[in-house]
Amino acid sequence: MDSLFAKEKLLFDLPNASIEYYADFFEKSKANELFEKLKAEIPWQHEDITVFGKTYPQPRLTSLFGNEGKPYSYSNIIMQPNPWNPLLMFIKNEIETVCQENFTTVLLNFYRDGKDSNGWHADNEKELGKNPVIASASFGAERMFHLKHNSIEDQKLKINLEHGSLLIMKGETQHFWKHQIPKTNKPIGPRINLTFRILK
Repeated sequence: MDSLFAKEKLLFDLPNASIEYYADFFEKSKANELFEKLKAEIPWQHEDITVFGKTYPQPRLTSLFGNEGKPYSYSNIIMQPNPWNPLLMFIKNEIETVCQENFTTVLLNFYRDGKDSNGWHADNEKELGKNPVIASASFGAERMFHLKHNSIEDQKLKINLEHGSLLIMKGETQHFWKHQIPKTNKPIGPRINLTFRILK
């Protein structure tokens, strides 16, 4: 049986960061299948987000799955997890083969078009621990992933997140860097992103 993922790893030479990228982690036909199943089978939610005292609909759909009913909170949103299903367990197990981690939670994001986005932030919530490992799988339309260092102005990076790709951020990355998926005016199809993490 052919392997469902490739292990060609791209490393980035950045200060205070450890970032790995696998462009073709899932081969195309498997990525196509997973994208359609995720779109159809996940219970997507449209949460309200509060920023600087103003509340508005979050510019994407989300869902949370995880162990033992542990909630996850960010940006004044508290999400309750769904129990793992076979689809997500398959993806999780494949990713854990290269991460050598045992992820407890996955936050899913559904970007319906180029108007959906995720603003500048770090995955540094206290329940993630000191140096969290974040494994981010992408399916569907390609989107640009921006990173910028918190204090070194010229340290920036853009990565084109491809269909079936895997991005891993670990070490000090969340302490020194922020990241975003910006809006785009280009006509673009839907994208689903799964960010695996460990709640302490």
